[in-house]
Parts: sequence; C-alpha cells; structure tokens
Amino acid sequence: MPELPEVEHVRRGLEPKVTGEVITGVTFSDKVHIGKEAGKETIIKGIDLESFRERVIGSRFKSIDRRSKYLIFTLENEFGEQFIISHLGMSGAYFVVDTIDDIGIPNYINHWHVELELQSGKKLIYSDIRRFGEMRLAKHLEDAAQIMAIAPEPFEEGSEDYFIRQLKQKKWQQKKIKEAVMNHSVISGCGNIYACEGLHTAAINPHRLVKDMTEDEQRRLFKALVASLEEGIRYGGSSISSYRNVEGESGQMQTRFKIYGRQTCGTCGREVEKAVIAGRNTHYCTHCQK
Repeated sequence: MPELPEVEHVRRGLEPKVTGEVITGVTFSDKVHIGKEAGKETIIKGIDLESFRERVIGSRFKSIDRRSKYLIFTLENEFGEQFIISHLGMSGAYFVVDTIDDIGIPNYINHWHVELELQSGKKLIYSDIRRFGEMRLAKHLEDAAQIMAIAPEPFEEGSEDYFIRQLKQKKWQQKKIKEAVMNHSVISGCGNIYACEGLHTAAINPHRLVKDMTEDEQRRLFKALVASLEEGIRYGGSSISSYRNVEGESGQMQTRFKIYGRQTCGTCGREVEKAVIAGRNTHYCTHCQK
C-alpha cells in the first residue's frame, strides 16, 4: 500500500500537469458501472456516478495537496470550491496522458477506472488493479471524517509533542508500539514499511508495549520515523509491488531498506526475524532492536 512518500511523489507529479486544467468530461470503466449497479462502492464512494459527473464537469483544478496518504484535489467553479479526496488503496495510480494506451504499462491500461477529460486535450486517468482505492467528493474538508481524524503532518512543528501525547492515551498503553505507529491518528502517513524502518533506526523492538517505553525512547522513535519518511520522499518512494508515480516509474527507496523485506539485517548482518503485528508482516532484528 502506498504510504506518505509514495503519495507525495504522486502529488508532485500531478501538480504541474493538472493545476489550472478544467474538467470537460468524465468516463467510468465497466467495472465501476457494474459495481455501482450491484450496490457496491467501486472507486467512486458516497455518490452516484451521474451526480459525480455533473458536479465536477466544468470545474478547474485549483490545487493538489496531500494529507497523510490521501490526495486532495481542490476544484473550483462558479459555485465555489469542492474537493476530490482520493486514496490509492493497494494498487492505485494516476496518469496524465493523451490516450489510455500512452500509460505504457499493460496492467494499468487494462485496469483503468476513471477518466477525467481536460480542456487541454489531456486525460487524467485513475487506474487500480485491485480496486481498493477511492475517490470521494466533499463540499467541505471538515465533512470528511477520514481527513479530520488524522494526526498533524509529521514534518510540522509540534507534531512530535502530539505523538507523545497520543501514546500516553490509555487505549495505546497495552498495545505494541508497531501497531500504534501504523495508526494515522498517532502519526500521519506512516504505514507498515516505514514503521519497520523507523523502529529499526531507533533500535526499538516492534513487540515492545507502549507503556514500557520511556518518553526519551518515544521521542527517538518519532525522529527515526520522520527520517525514514523523508528518506522515502528523497528516493521516490518504495516500489514493493505495483506502486508507480505519474510518469509510470518505480521508486528507489526499496534499495535503501535496512530491515523491511530483507533476509539479513542491513546494520549487523544477522538474520532478520519476522512476525505479524496488527495484521501486517513485520521485519526486525533482535540484536539491533531491544
């Protein structure tokens, strides 16, 4: 699943290509139509397809922002602003192309689901192999519960203190620290991969209970998580399975991993231990992480 660094690279790729463009048409794939007709929320959530089409056609892309793992497209028209809030799910990707065939990656060509026609003649296409992603329309961001529940961006001033306050809450005290840091109400945008990497950098065993950690350890962990996210952004995100940026390119962060997906620890060379924590595969080193 794309995490903060991957989504940030998608945002950066889309911003110069889409900002200022006007939506002139909307087309949905057969899979989206079939899903909606069966009562499923396939990609387009919380609204019927015709209403979505009517509300966005004629709107201009004012800006493209990111909140944790969500893309936020701000649209404006004669009636004011509205927002498309999009999550990439497990395998979602956006492309700006002249035609669908220009995507150049067969899986993404075969699994396109939403096509926004732009005034320039370009198309903004959302493809999703596993169809776990979503696009939602909101009149006000305050109405989007999934956005309002997210912790401050980890790079913002005060986010470290927020992290410490969250971990002090009773609901986290008996939880393993790995589970806590994967929750976006504790730290924004940190999923399984960067949680593993950050815990390794901080030399903290993912099985440790929150209540058994000192505040100094928690602050060390926060800094390590932020450093891992920043490194992920610097190297274009990680392409473990199907992640692609707007240009159809893979990220390079996976070549930098010290622990995630490795057989041996990138620090000490010992065998990497594996466990499932909060339903996610966890990689750690019992020598380096205490």
